[in-house]
Amino acid sequence: MKKILGILILLIVVCVVTAVSNENFVSAYNMQNVIRLTSLFGIISIGVAFVIISGGIDLSIGSVICLVGSLLPYMIVEKQFSIASALLLAGTISIAIGLFHGLLITKLKLQPFIVTLCGLLIYRGIARGITEDQTQGFGTGYTSLRYLATGKVEIPFWEGFKLPVPFLIMLGLAIVAAFFLNKTIFGRYLKAIGNNEAAARYSGIKTDQVVIMSYVICSFLAGVGGVLFALDINSVQPEGIGNFYELYAIAAAVLGGCSIRGGEGTILGVVIGAALMRVLRNSITMLGIPSQLEFAIIGAVILVGVITDELVKRYAQKRRAILQARQTSG
Repeated sequence: MKKILGILILLIVVCVVTAVSNENFVSAYNMQNVIRLTSLFGIISIGVAFVIISGGIDLSIGSVICLVGSLLPYMIVEKQFSIASALLLAGTISIAIGLFHGLLITKLKLQPFIVTLCGLLIYRGIARGITEDQTQGFGTGYTSLRYLATGKVEIPFWEGFKLPVPFLIMLGLAIVAAFFLNKTIFGRYLKAIGNNEAAARYSGIKTDQVVIMSYVICSFLAGVGGVLFALDINSVQPEGIGNFYELYAIAAAVLGGCSIRGGEGTILGVVIGAALMRVLRNSITMLGIPSQLEFAIIGAVILVGVITDELVKRYAQKRRAILQARQTSG
């Protein structure tokens, strides 16, 4: 809870400083864009959180987004698939990728870093090959489908502001993810594996199944993100879409309290971390900071956040050790 409070305070500070410096930050139009992008990146961040909590990593998220995001308009517009069959195939591809990763990691004992790094290269290459590197889009049609990413819901108490539909999708997924993580045996097993996989295995937990499921969830939510990103931008370039998105997702999860060593993490913290990432990027624009410094500033903030978290953790461990020593001597 302390980690969530810390990242929430940082988010509020960034928002206040930016709002004071540029009043357009709190305009209805800007808030809609920030919330929409936070929701899109929040969805993929929730997925990678499951993998990180298990003690793994997934570097292929951006390429899964590229593959699904490129194939969806390609299937619907170019190949005349029905919307339902195209969405079903997109979901199946996403789940199959997660299953593939999980099996390689658990059955062949390959390192998650290597498996997903190879996936990063393979899936983007497949997307570019199938589409022949041509820009894909839905044109001016399919407005009902694009509503999933571009739709807005009226908010009665804020004139001019409409709540983006992706926020509602992220909210629903976050509630389901939080339930699975905190209220089910799967969530308890996942954290146990992240803390000590060998001990979890010896205690009777089917660790392979849990790890595989975490990669399936991650890839599936990356696929959901790919669908929404494609519907949102409506001009998908296989070479560019999804580039570095895995880094944003991992950074949001780590900032939100997911330990890179595994065993820790909350969905609420991940969502707040995703919001901080998007607000930071928006603040850089609003404050007139050169865009060339964007990655440097975001990277510095992430580094400071991780260092602070590590120092706080060490301080807490020392205090517990001192208290235990006093209790023992007393």
